[in-house]
Amino acid sequence: MLPILAGYIAMSIADRPGLAAGFVGGWIAKQGYTIGYLSTAMDADAQAALVSGGFLGALLAGFLAGYIVLGLERALEKLPSSLEGIKPILLYPVLGVFLTRLVMMGVNPVMGAINSALSGFLNGLSGTSIVLLGIIVAGMQATDMGGPINKAAYVFGTAALAEQTVTGNMIMAAVMAGGMVPPLAIALSTTFFKNRWTEADRKAGVVNYIMGLSFVTEGAIPFAAADPLRVLPACIAGSATAGGLSMLLGCASPAPHGGAWVIAVITNPVQYLLALAAGAVVGCLVLSLLKRPLPPEQSGLGK
Repeated sequence: MLPILAGYIAMSIADRPGLAAGFVGGWIAKQGYTIGYLSTAMDADAQAALVSGGFLGALLAGFLAGYIVLGLERALEKLPSSLEGIKPILLYPVLGVFLTRLVMMGVNPVMGAINSALSGFLNGLSGTSIVLLGIIVAGMQATDMGGPINKAAYVFGTAALAEQTVTGNMIMAAVMAGGMVPPLAIALSTTFFKNRWTEADRKAGVVNYIMGLSFVTEGAIPFAAADPLRVLPACIAGSATAGGLSMLLGCASPAPHGGAWVIAVITNPVQYLLALAAGAVVGCLVLSLLKRPLPPEQSGLGK
């Protein structure tokens, strides 16, 4: 997943010439290669020193690769026109891969340290602090709704799930609940507090019921982008509530995705739905209290 993510981020910035550089940068981030590793490559214990940069490292690799290739395009634009044909198929990819590899191996120790610290912190909360862990990972899901913090929590949840333990399944359930709450909270607010929203918002809010139940957190992005100071805190509060209750009630999910549509395989399904509903209601109430009622001409009500 990580090399593909980095590759297509780079491609979105620099078009097809950035794809190869992004793939390589993401792979280096995943493997944890560093410049220091080169000097110990012949050492049998060198592999143990590798520390993956994880999702955040791959994200950085994608942006680095994209902008490195864009820089190459500008730097090489004065080459003879006879070389124009080989630029996108040879010069940009080869030089882009080389420079991206060099830069990523330089910054990988930092990204690896950040990734290890984050994973260590979250792992340290398991056991006696399992409810707090649920609150944190679920709240992270609502922090940037599909961005790096959201994906870091999701990757942590899937890594815990891969261990095939009850605790790992509980973490995954909390992560999924945290990602489902933001769209649901917004949908509830647009339904029951109509005077806080425009007519267009209310129509868009209906779709968020389906997106929320399907664990598509990104359904909340347009609302968060339009009013982040109110929407984000409310969604984080709701998601944290749902994640904490999910842990407290012993809910566990063996599925990494699916939302409410995989409720049949979730341990304690009724309690899980109650935790999800409680989080959505908390998010809705906080959001609706933070948002001021709109004048009738803006809300389209009372005409």
